[in-house]
Amino acid sequence: MRLLKLALAGVCVLGLAGTANSAEPVKIRMSWVAPVSNWASIVLEKKDLAKHLGKSYTLEPVRYQGTPPMITAIANNELEVSNLAYSSLAIAIENAGLDDIRVIADEFQDGVPGYYTQEYFVRKDSGINKVEDLKGKVVGTNAGGSAVDVAMRAMLKKHGLEANRDYTLLEAPLPTMPAVLSDKKADLIPAVLPFSFNPKLREEGKVLFKQTEALGVTQMIV
Repeated sequence: MRLLKLALAGVCVLGLAGTANSAEPVKIRMSWVAPVSNWASIVLEKKDLAKHLGKSYTLEPVRYQGTPPMITAIANNELEVSNLAYSSLAIAIENAGLDDIRVIADEFQDGVPGYYTQEYFVRKDSGINKVEDLKGKVVGTNAGGSAVDVAMRAMLKKHGLEANRDYTLLEAPLPTMPAVLSDKKADLIPAVLPFSFNPKLREEGKVLFKQTEALGVTQMIV
């Protein structure tokens, strides 16, 4: 009887192993917003680092305009690995009820001494020299509730300005922000890496404030 049980156990193990070996690779969809700054945008450039890519899993980088839309994608099983911001992670848990979400990596922080911090630009010829000058102006954002959006709102709130009461919000993709400012469609824009190094933006625009002035050091993306 004992030998029979062992034999049956062996058959079961072999059956499971056969099933596992014949299974399709797991599909992992991984999000990103800004090229280079977000790991998913460049990870497939070094496929040799992913030893099991194409074997036990496949990887599909998916671009989003901001981190808030990723919350809906996660909830609808359209995204497996998301690079959420400090703001959208809280929204995912508190508002969307995704209390089983887990942080598996730290992508980058903002405002660490000696390193880059997010910049907010106005045109040099705009006459805007302080935050209070933005009253009645149009302010650019990539998505409501995103990291750059919350930092911008926090800075303007510190100076007595409230969204939709004292200024108008204009949503646009991050890569287009320098053009949005140059074309005078918005009076203030967020400029994240690598777009903040745009030579035309540096020539025509000036930094009004930085994210550290609004929030200090932040766990920007996880």
